[in-house]
Amino acid sequence: MIYSMTGYAARTLDVEYGALHMELKCVNSRYLDFQFRLGEELRVIEPALREMFSAKLTRGKLECRVNFAAATTRAQSLALNADLIQRLKSFDAHIRDEFPLVAPLAVIDILRWPGMFGDDLPDTDALIPACMTLASEALEDFSASRAREGEKLATVILERLARMRELVRDVAPLIPAAQAAFQERLRQRLFDAINSIDEERIRQEVAVFAVRIDVAEELARLSTHLDEVERVLKAGGACGKRLDFLMQELNREANTLGSKSVASEVSQTAMELKLLIEQMREQIQNLE
Repeated sequence: MIYSMTGYAARTLDVEYGALHMELKCVNSRYLDFQFRLGEELRVIEPALREMFSAKLTRGKLECRVNFAAATTRAQSLALNADLIQRLKSFDAHIRDEFPLVAPLAVIDILRWPGMFGDDLPDTDALIPACMTLASEALEDFSASRAREGEKLATVILERLARMRELVRDVAPLIPAAQAAFQERLRQRLFDAINSIDEERIRQEVAVFAVRIDVAEELARLSTHLDEVERVLKAGGACGKRLDFLMQELNREANTLGSKSVASEVSQTAMELKLLIEQMREQIQNLE
């Protein structure tokens, strides 16, 4: 199966005291890169998540967001720790006596202070198994999303491959006649320009030049590379780098075909081949 590097998934899991929510979002990248945005109570789970994702992904920049939302009824029953508030107030006053320019504690700082809501929040150790279960489910959805996108990209690439095969097949029969006509025109021009040289010498020079403009090898390599692209797509897996290399090879053969061209039909074919190769390359940049 072909996977796109781009994908998205979001999952929510109800747990004691509230719910865990995870969001996975990935964009293109040459390498595998992670960006975790976790609540303070979930920081400890980052290594386990990194290991889980690394087992499934090979390329892409993945952003993982996980947060815990307390249940409304539970949140309403929470009470501030009055003793802790008094201690913080005393500490704040003492520090500002020593350092008058220091800003006072902000409300958000007080609310986030460990123990401000007592022991009513769930234990971090209890959240970890639930978070891993949630990650496994979200990763399954995420992989399915990438597979759907990868299938679309593969379809586009195969369409371009089919068109390139048509071009190669249609231009191949034109090559011998075009080369023969060009050789005859060249022979006649040489003969007219230097008629003191014998006919046999001119034929030898034309024959040597004909070898240089022979594109049979380029057409054969184009067909071979097209076969390999199709094989790699059907094999599936992480094939983006391999396909990108094949695009370079296809482009090289198309360039050589254009440089050796002695007929407008062949030049036009080379240009269209290069356009199709570039279109495929754009799609391949999205593949894992």
